[in-house]
Amino acid sequence: MATTIQADRLTFIDTNVLVYAHNASEPVKQHMAQAQLGQLWADGSGVLSTQILQEFYVVATGKLKPAMLPVEAREIVQLYAAWPVIVIEPSMILTASEVGERNQVSFWDALVLEAARIAGAWRVLTEDLQAGRTIDGILIENPFTSAGQPDEPQVSDA
Repeated sequence: MATTIQADRLTFIDTNVLVYAHNASEPVKQHMAQAQLGQLWADGSGVLSTQILQEFYVVATGKLKPAMLPVEAREIVQLYAAWPVIVIEPSMILTASEVGERNQVSFWDALVLEAARIAGAWRVLTEDLQAGRTIDGILIENPFTSAGQPDEPQVSDA
């Protein structure tokens, strides 16, 4: 990471934020995702995991309509590899399974939360979890709602 920042200012990015930033078929979400990512680039506070980079590649080259060319998706993966990247380790898989069970979230979402915790992130930007909820000390924000505010009442599991 080029810039030294406080660990409590790190923001973990979920796959959907990267996908929307590069998906012209959703112009409103694309603009919102690009704005969030631009701010994280500017202040050096973005972090993600190998899971996010893998999922982005699969979605971008296979599920997006039109699909991105593999070379384009690789370039984007390479770009975001400049950020701090948490490598998914077997111990994280085991812990994520417990986080998912304890908080009633999918395994994949729990793995995102575990990677964010390992990174020292204070929040996760995603549309896949309940905005406003705090799980294991990590705030969940939906960057596609008004200022990331919760869609439902807040529930704290910390």
